Amino acid sequence: MFRTATCGELRLADRDKAVILAGWVQKVRNLGAMVFIDLRDRYGITQITVDEHAPAELKAVAENLGREYVVQVSGKVTERSAKNTKIPTGEIEIIATEIKVLNASEVPPFTIEENSDGGDDLRMKYRYLDLRRAPLQRAMMLRHRLAQEIRRYLDGQGFMEIETPYMIKSTPEGARDFVVPSRMNPGEFYALPQSPQTFKQLLMVSGYDRYFQIVRCFRDEDLRADRQPEFTQVDCEMAFVEREDVLEVFEGMMRTMFDKTLGITFPGDRFPRMSWREAMETYGSDKPDIRFGMKFNDMTSLAKGHGFAVFDSAEYVGGICVPGCASYTRKQLDGLTEFVKRPQVGAKGLVYVRREADGSYKSSVDKFYPQEALAGWGEATGMRPGDLLLILAGPKKQTLAALCALRLEMGDRLGLRPHDTFAPLWVVDFPLLEWDDETQRYYAMHHPFTSPKTEDMEKFFSGDMKALGDVRAEAYDFVVNGVEVGGGSIRIHDGRVQSRMFEVLGFSPEEAQAQFGFLLGAFRYGAPPHGGIAFGFDRMCSLFGGSDSIRDFIAFPKNNSGRDMMIDAPSPLAEAQLEELRIAVAKPE
Repeated sequence: MFRTATCGELRLADRDKAVILAGWVQKVRNLGAMVFIDLRDRYGITQITVDEHAPAELKAVAENLGREYVVQVSGKVTERSAKNTKIPTGEIEIIATEIKVLNASEVPPFTIEENSDGGDDLRMKYRYLDLRRAPLQRAMMLRHRLAQEIRRYLDGQGFMEIETPYMIKSTPEGARDFVVPSRMNPGEFYALPQSPQTFKQLLMVSGYDRYFQIVRCFRDEDLRADRQPEFTQVDCEMAFVEREDVLEVFEGMMRTMFDKTLGITFPGDRFPRMSWREAMETYGSDKPDIRFGMKFNDMTSLAKGHGFAVFDSAEYVGGICVPGCASYTRKQLDGLTEFVKRPQVGAKGLVYVRREADGSYKSSVDKFYPQEALAGWGEATGMRPGDLLLILAGPKKQTLAALCALRLEMGDRLGLRPHDTFAPLWVVDFPLLEWDDETQRYYAMHHPFTSPKTEDMEKFFSGDMKALGDVRAEAYDFVVNGVEVGGGSIRIHDGRVQSRMFEVLGFSPEEAQAQFGFLLGAFRYGAPPHGGIAFGFDRMCSLFGGSDSIRDFIAFPKNNSGRDMMIDAPSPLAEAQLEELRIAVAKPE
């Protein structure tokens, strides 16, 4: 046996036990008469001691060990005289009787410690070493635990885990598909799935009324901290359900995940619900962070008509009341002005109003607005003495987005967005369609298989193009702390409604049949009402792990350019491969 115990399991109760450990050398401390070795595996660290009575050859082996050497240690468990309360094994040590070097190691390119000295690119290149570090091990363990709890919960709810294909057909809506050439069918390509959407709907038609899959998906898009070209979804579908049935089952799943993995329970019978329209008007986002207030105040009617051209000419004037920040200095206010002027925020300027301790008001637009007008603003926005009102103006959609960025910035500055506080929310009643001015057509806000709300079906079938913009979808998103963790909808199960959706999206009947004939055909054979949801598993892991980035919760992630730094992918194909696949590669200009 290479080992009889791991480096994280031995305690005082094991005193005097003869054991064999195996692992990596974290650190060697040579004190002359004695040598101390920190031996590490994924379970923890145990101190190995080569004492002054050890044979010379044993001491020589210990003194010549380097960081990350793989060794096997035989010895006896002993109580430590100088205990380390920071680690679970800190009350014991192993008095070594034999050390075998199983494999030597070069000096690693960065320290494999809790906090490494390696930069992101270096650690990505040597990801197999980075994964030895305790923070990455904790992240991988959290991911594992979440996956197992999800499987246990869904199995208990009668769901079947069924695999769907990875090589599918690309569609006109799949402009961001990764494509795979077919050697046996020259000039033809598979696509890697962005989602198993149509397959899980077909499973409902097939009678498998509760399906789930923890599935890899692929999307060729620009990357951010919470995006990867390949990602994992908890993909689920249910038949014979309405929206409330889906929300009840998956709210139960998320409550279970919080309880089992973080020990957190939430009060009340159900998580808060908010319509898409309310979320946009109140927070400027369809994934609002509701851990703190600072809701938007529509000040358009209050602000207009006083000769201040910026407000008078604006489509929308909105403000947020920031508690306790009337003491902000001019330098701090100038900093906020520069923040909202950033291209990614997009505002042209910032107006502020302070409510002083004596109840009076001071603003950056005092010459246009007397105290009575500012007092009206204060009353409308709930300002108290010591509060600061921040106001933006401009086109409504752009200004709401800028106010959202400003609100989140103030939440961060005031410490109102801690990683260990969670505020779940269901956002419902999204628009079914969104209009694109450039192409002069509607696009599905979620996907073309989302059902319109029953009460909006008449508008959906009307020939009024404007009315289509008011049609709401039976769609819902699960949001936590301003992050969309999951999203889904009740699906279209009626061929007539699905055909109308394709028509609205600009498909000719022939195009719809060519691309989705298999689904339309299935609907002719008794499709049940059905709906589902998909959770971003990587995002869920990072949320539960208190991180803004999903990369630490993926064993082998890509960088921000979509590259695997470790294996250097993507990479060119050999000419022989290209010829066999009958692919010609255009050289970049």
